[in-house]
Amino acid sequence: MFDRERPSFEDSNNVTVKRCFYAYEFAATYVKDKITADIGCADGYGTQYLAGFTQKTTGVDYSAVTVQLANEKHKHLQNLNFVSCSVPPLPFENESLDVVTAFQFIEHIENRKGFMEEVKRVLKPGGVFLCSTPNIKMSIARNPFHVHEYTFKEMETEAGSVFGNIELKGLQGNEKVNNYYHENAQWAKKMLKLDPLGLHKLLPASWLVVPYNWLTSKMRAQLNNQNKDVATIGTSDFYLTKQDLDSTWDIFLIAVKG
Repeated sequence: MFDRERPSFEDSNNVTVKRCFYAYEFAATYVKDKITADIGCADGYGTQYLAGFTQKTTGVDYSAVTVQLANEKHKHLQNLNFVSCSVPPLPFENESLDVVTAFQFIEHIENRKGFMEEVKRVLKPGGVFLCSTPNIKMSIARNPFHVHEYTFKEMETEAGSVFGNIELKGLQGNEKVNNYYHENAQWAKKMLKLDPLGLHKLLPASWLVVPYNWLTSKMRAQLNNQNKDVATIGTSDFYLTKQDLDSTWDIFLIAVKG
């Protein structure tokens, strides 16, 4: 299945890939020698990276086709496997995991608190949940693949009601990254002028998938041609901060099971 929510590694998508992969690099120190699961793993491009540090890693994705391809692609890694299921629930025993990661995933599901409760169930005491999700205050237009985007306050309230010990940080970028997203926003605002009544907010999400994929691909290709920095941006151009959180791109949650 092709959509702009799946990993796509053409040059024009470089900034999005590096923004997403930053989370996996951040998680590396948490998962070292641990038993872990990566929820919403897609084709395992980040999950296989984590497996280089872990005792055992399981990737979970709703798409049976994607999971089959991931198992074939990464079959050389003995400590890595992939399973298909809808979440929640999670396909793990109580207190069986040390770390659960879910990057750019929770915004796609209806029962988000139920998912967090499932994560808590499968974590061992002292286990860690690492989650990233877009900051809605930095979103310009509706993403038809997202059921709900969080504010920091919402995430603090919801995650705090499940886990007693949480920490929130924001993903920020340097000047190259922020210039790119400024150009991205300007492009999106031009497109929104074609919808003065805001119908895209009212229509069923399924109606918006095709135009969203087409416009997003066109936008990224155009920005790649216009902005010489797109191809050079890497994970080192992103960083986590606790300052001015509402102006950061993504919410990062670090939750510990008591």
